[in-house]
Amino acid sequence: MDHDALMHTLRRLALEAGDRIMEIYHADDFDIRAKSDESPVTEADEAADALISAGLRAAFPEIALVTEEQSETHDQDVRDFLIVDPLDGTKEFIQRRGDFTVNIALVENGVPTRGVVYAPAKGRLFYTDAHGQSVEETGDLAKATVGVQTTIHVSDPDTGALMVVASKSHRDQATDDYINRYPVKDSKSAGSSLKFCLVATGEADFYPRLGRTMEWDTAAGHAVLNGAGGKVLRLDDLQALTYGKPTFSNPFFVAAAPGIDLSAA
Repeated sequence: MDHDALMHTLRRLALEAGDRIMEIYHADDFDIRAKSDESPVTEADEAADALISAGLRAAFPEIALVTEEQSETHDQDVRDFLIVDPLDGTKEFIQRRGDFTVNIALVENGVPTRGVVYAPAKGRLFYTDAHGQSVEETGDLAKATVGVQTTIHVSDPDTGALMVVASKSHRDQATDDYINRYPVKDSKSAGSSLKFCLVATGEADFYPRLGRTMEWDTAAGHAVLNGAGGKVLRLDDLQALTYGKPTFSNPFFVAAAPGIDLSAA
């Protein structure tokens, strides 16, 4: 695998998809419908998915592709694959709150090793470089030219005064009960895979998710967090969250900087 070529392509496709999403975001109206599981999908989800999946299949025809918006890709038994959530945070998009992301990741042997998370409404772009180190890029975010890259790293947490980030749309009593087991100084709310990125940059110390997620929701953010020195663990046994599971469904998990005693909770 040529990881340099891979990341060049993933970065470009994420930026191109972000442009298409923002065209629809700024329109007076856009189409919304309900999927079979009653979750919403918009024309932006579908347009971004078409762009990304076509680009990935053209560039990497030998690698299996799993994408949220193509149900026929969900019936695969794979350990090495590309995985896409073309618009994570559709509810945030519909409510025009800005906390939505484009997510593309490479999973190798069940581990997300490379990924890009782009929040087009916020102008924040996070990705792993060819070596797996995570960076945040700033500047014009031009398609052909990489701007200023800043290496990102998780916090060295003050275990007596932790910063937590949790979901805007899915926070519930179970999540609050879990958070309350820790000495928390303050909390933030964020939508989509931005929560992983806030832990990766040290803006938060941990992010618990006690709710349903799929692998395409988490893989890119997980890759970015891995590349910044963090970890994502299942809540049931505190083992690393793996990918290529049946139905691509995740258990509850916590994403965190090292140094927090997660077994205490």
